[in-house]
Amino acid sequence: QVQLVESGGGLVRPGGSLRLSCAASGNIERIHSMGWYRQAPGKEREMVALVNRGGSTNYADSVKGRFTVSRDYAKNTVSLQMDSLGLEDTAVYYCYIRIQRVVNVEGATRSMDYWGEGTLVTVRS
Repeated sequence: QVQLVESGGGLVRPGGSLRLSCAASGNIERIHSMGWYRQAPGKEREMVALVNRGGSTNYADSVKGRFTVSRDYAKNTVSLQMDSLGLEDTAVYYCYIRIQRVVNVEGATRSMDYWGEGTLVTVRS
């Protein structure tokens, strides 16, 4: 079992900032990627920012230059610093992790995806 606990969501005015945090715990053997997705009302869930194996990052075009994702490898946490927030950033933000887990005695592995319950970010004047 892997658990993801998010924190930091809330209400913020346009142009303001928020910092989201996510802590992963449980049976974590190797992290392939970790980061954040979001889903606005009536829209599909989209990738926001990811930290990949090796430390490379990916950002949605809509957040480049405004959001910064970072990982603490020792604590298995990931944070998302969100600056210059706009109304379009209102969404439920979900922590995401893809791990590689040993599944048998022979050492075979399987990739597994896990999601947090989500934290609501509301940008409103």
